[in-house]
Amino acid sequence: MFSRNLKNVLVVSVGFLFLFTANGGLQNLQSSLNAEQGMGVASLSVGYASIIVSAMFLPPIMIKNLGCKWTIVVSMACYVAYSIGNLYPGWYTLIPASIIVGIGGSTLWSAKCTYLTISGNAQAAKEGKKASDVINHYFGIFFFMFQSAGVWGNLMSSLIFGQDTAIADIPEEELLMCGAADCGLSVSNSSSSGTRPPQRLIFTLVGCYIGLNVLAMIIVAVFLDNIDREQTRQFRGNREPFLQTFLATFRLLKDWRLVALIPLTLYSGFEQSFLPGEYTKNYVACALGIHFIGFVMMCSGATNALCSFIVGRLSQYMGRPALFSLAAVTNISCIIGLLYWKPNPDQLVVFFVFPALWGMADAIWQTQIVSLYGVLFPQDKEAAFANNRMWDSLGFVIAFAYSTFICLEIKLYIMLAVLLLAMVTYPLVEFHEHRHPTPPGTEGDYLSQNKDQDEITDGKGVICKTQM
Repeated sequence: MFSRNLKNVLVVSVGFLFLFTANGGLQNLQSSLNAEQGMGVASLSVGYASIIVSAMFLPPIMIKNLGCKWTIVVSMACYVAYSIGNLYPGWYTLIPASIIVGIGGSTLWSAKCTYLTISGNAQAAKEGKKASDVINHYFGIFFFMFQSAGVWGNLMSSLIFGQDTAIADIPEEELLMCGAADCGLSVSNSSSSGTRPPQRLIFTLVGCYIGLNVLAMIIVAVFLDNIDREQTRQFRGNREPFLQTFLATFRLLKDWRLVALIPLTLYSGFEQSFLPGEYTKNYVACALGIHFIGFVMMCSGATNALCSFIVGRLSQYMGRPALFSLAAVTNISCIIGLLYWKPNPDQLVVFFVFPALWGMADAIWQTQIVSLYGVLFPQDKEAAFANNRMWDSLGFVIAFAYSTFICLEIKLYIMLAVLLLAMVTYPLVEFHEHRHPTPPGTEGDYLSQNKDQDEITDGKGVICKTQM
């Protein structure tokens, strides 16, 4: 049965599909397209640092004042600014645009997670199902749509840059510097600067991306139900002190379960940053050329999208520990393989195998980590998801910040060490949850407190107080 809640999930998913078709395509190109003085990865690091700072206080304030829907719309506008900044990339355009998109990113993802969790709880109560199962299903649908953006954004970049008539074969001496054996400083300068596409092609691609960003805003503004309209109105009439709202994100750190999840969430940022920050530069652009980045990353996006949908369904049968174990083993195998593989154009299939396996593992990390936060902290969803985004973004910042300063081999070992630490601390949380399950709670003070327990919706998409 096609419910209103499912319709809203699809609208959010389509909006993110268009938005990140553009943003994902731009991010994948930064380390190669704007390689001069490490400007591309520096802008990415600044963007995720901006997310960390704004995630400390901004998401709860915006969500509770504007509601999830309009927080999403306003946040999407920040991504338009980032795309415009890439029309004329430079330190004075990319850095301010990255700060703006970081601010928008912190509120966008927190609002999305809150919206999907509220919708999942409401639908579970309506159908008499377990809330975590419905939430997992909704996140699976979302990430299936969201991750497919990697296919279309990368396809656009490869097709447009493939029109460059000056594409030449990579010299043999440059191939020797590709992969993990070399520190990569020379790679970042040689593999990208000499093969930069003509400016007219860059204008064409970025112009298409700007159009997709605007379309995403329109879709969400027009078709998404404002499910928490009543709650935001009540909040504006009875505001909490600013300091209390500001400290909500940090107050949750008193819970040892959240602290134990920090290594896992940090690793999520490390592994998400690896493909666009390192693999595209040191393997793909170095050995095949920048016009191949889109095609290779399409493989990761397609695998990620398909596995996200499958994982959303399998989670209720396999459980989180089994899925996390599968993702960890896959990433460990890939890291070991990348340490020893010397990329060569004659091994074209191998360039696609690693992103495909990485995409499968990332689908598990992304769907299950955000779902885990929602299940463990049902009374503090905004603060929990803000913490999730903050620590996830810190992983991005660290990875991008040291990108141009240390050898790729060392970066792979660091990522491996963080993953192994996460696989020690995360099971402690899972074991505690198995022995002492989080009690099914209500939507807390985020939702209306003066409704009957058995109310679900008022027919206009407004979610009332429900039991999980």
